[in-house]
Amino acid sequence: MSGSVIPPSVRRIAILGAGHVGPVIARMLFDAGFEVMIAASGSPETLELITQVVTPGVQARWAADAVAAADTVVLAIPLHRFPALDPGPLAGKLVVDAMNYWAPADGVVPMFQGQQLSSSEIVQRRLSQSTIIKSLNQIAYQDLEDGRRPAGAPDRHAIGVAGDDPEAASVVGGIVDRVGYDPVLLDSLSAGRVLQPGGPVFGAVLTRSEFERAIHTTAVKT
Repeated sequence: MSGSVIPPSVRRIAILGAGHVGPVIARMLFDAGFEVMIAASGSPETLELITQVVTPGVQARWAADAVAAADTVVLAIPLHRFPALDPGPLAGKLVVDAMNYWAPADGVVPMFQGQQLSSSEIVQRRLSQSTIIKSLNQIAYQDLEDGRRPAGAPDRHAIGVAGDDPEAASVVGGIVDRVGYDPVLLDSLSAGRVLQPGGPVFGAVLTRSEFERAIHTTAVKT
């Protein structure tokens, strides 16, 4: 995997969001050897009952405690709740944006509606003291866990990693590789719009070559 490494300091990952996507990502990260915490809007006592069955080994925490203890945070909350998220606790954190703006399914969110920016650029603008990387959003949660393959497998699938900070993108690429996917690094959050709903790879389970061909074809057309 060219150019993607995980520093030894990245050991603890917090997942914000315990709906469909968050627990799947939490299980994948736990299986890959990370210490994983998950938080939702409710109390961790309630969530702990769920994690014991759905994500054994993953710690249920209050959101503030999970973020404070984490090296990296994955945002997997419903995007319509994002405008109410307090940016303060996430300041200085590497944040993986696994959210999608899909108005037909989730309703209109004015912060994201009609913008010329990618959704992650808007997330970065609000979380201005954090480093945002777009990833783990393009494959449906129903397929994400079963799509994992060991490094070097001929049918290994790809996940896009988009960011303005190359070092941070490399770190997230290393995480993607460890959980069982080939990371495809995109050079900006703006380029990450190919990962969004309506983009050429959104909802698709593709090998690296198929992924790169899809985004190249789109770039040529535009």
